[in-house]
Amino acid sequence: MNSPRLLIAGTNSGCGKTTVSIALMKAFKDRGLDLCAFKCGPDYIDPMFHRAVIGIPSYNLDPFFCTPKQLCAVLSGHARALSVAEGVMGYYDGIGTEGDASTYSVASATKTPVVLVVNVRGMYTSAGAIIRGFKSFREDSGIKGVIFNGASAMLYKDLKAIAEREGVRAYGSMPKVAEAEIGSRHLGLITAAEIEDLQARIAALGAKASECLDIDGLLELAGSAIELECEEPAVKASQAEVSGSEAFGIPIAIARDEAFCFIYEENIEALEAAGFKPIWFSPLRDKELPKGVKALYLPGGYPELYAAELSENDRMLHSVKSAVNSGLPTFAECGGFMYLHEQLDGHPMAGAIPGRCFKTDRLQRFGYITITAKEDNLFCGVGGSIRAHEFHYYESDDPGSGFRAEKPSGKRGWDCVHAGPSLYAGYPHLYLPANPEFALNFARRASEYDPL
Repeated sequence: MNSPRLLIAGTNSGCGKTTVSIALMKAFKDRGLDLCAFKCGPDYIDPMFHRAVIGIPSYNLDPFFCTPKQLCAVLSGHARALSVAEGVMGYYDGIGTEGDASTYSVASATKTPVVLVVNVRGMYTSAGAIIRGFKSFREDSGIKGVIFNGASAMLYKDLKAIAEREGVRAYGSMPKVAEAEIGSRHLGLITAAEIEDLQARIAALGAKASECLDIDGLLELAGSAIELECEEPAVKASQAEVSGSEAFGIPIAIARDEAFCFIYEENIEALEAAGFKPIWFSPLRDKELPKGVKALYLPGGYPELYAAELSENDRMLHSVKSAVNSGLPTFAECGGFMYLHEQLDGHPMAGAIPGRCFKTDRLQRFGYITITAKEDNLFCGVGGSIRAHEFHYYESDDPGSGFRAEKPSGKRGWDCVHAGPSLYAGYPHLYLPANPEFALNFARRASEYDPL
């Protein structure tokens, strides 16, 4: 299918690619374009910004979770008149020294033109060496252009000439927009709901991008992307695979509020394809689980920031504990897993899982993993596996032992996850389209659940 698209990559983390990407998306939207955003890698927060602030749909393109064909299917299945993908880390950074599962992997699989963001603060002619190095590091780098970050209008004229000598087109320079700065915390950007005047900040970024970047040229570059030849979109394919589910419209309670906001949209689509009907609720504000649900999904987020408020909502805590203990099929990952403990930073929680969660001074487990079942459980039988990732500073004194996690290198592994006939609860975040059978088995178990 014909799909105009761009990928905004960076030389390294912190070079400004997120700011440039958000500014461009806003500028494109201000032109009235029908736009869809994508984020390379397992990140939750940037897509939240795209959806909540810019008001455009956003999905993940993760080359560890997905095969190249699946990446194309995700892109083509959600593409609009224009698709803009934001990279992760440096362009070639990924797993191991070869950089597997990198932003480059996504660009290569989807044949998407790449614009490289180069922070030139404290730099001049050396920018040419960086551009040449990135362009030539892989023969099929896909790098067609560059956006400079932090260059003055006077300096940009020379930088543009330097870029053109290296065979790439310069599409402008993004200056610092002080009134649009966005902070960060231990898991990345602060979430959209936490920032006052966010719409005004993003509007300022979009206006500056329209002023300083070559929007027409970027649209021309996006239109030059070759036609995508893909199989059926991933969501439709997974629906075909799971159509044997005994029933459709199975009500599933899904937590979504400030404390529980790390949710892949593709997970919701996979659950719906498996037969579920989402019923949204807030553990912060609602007093009990929605009536009549036959399954529960507690996603990740920042429950530690709202531990006192969550603890004070004792009716909801009791409702969740009673439901989980009664055998309600429950999927809880990372923050949702922490919520099920007896305590979080000393605050009473649901108590469906023994033990407590507590903050540490460093990342406990970080990055991609594959988890394999050591016993039959809600999602799969012994030996069933799915690719996942972890990223958390908090630890549990009872992390579970129903699955074995292994790093891609095979050099490190650990036991994790409380797993049983009606439960998956652990730190690993799952991307359900990576193994649709997990969603199907979840739906089958939910369809059989009888609270009476």
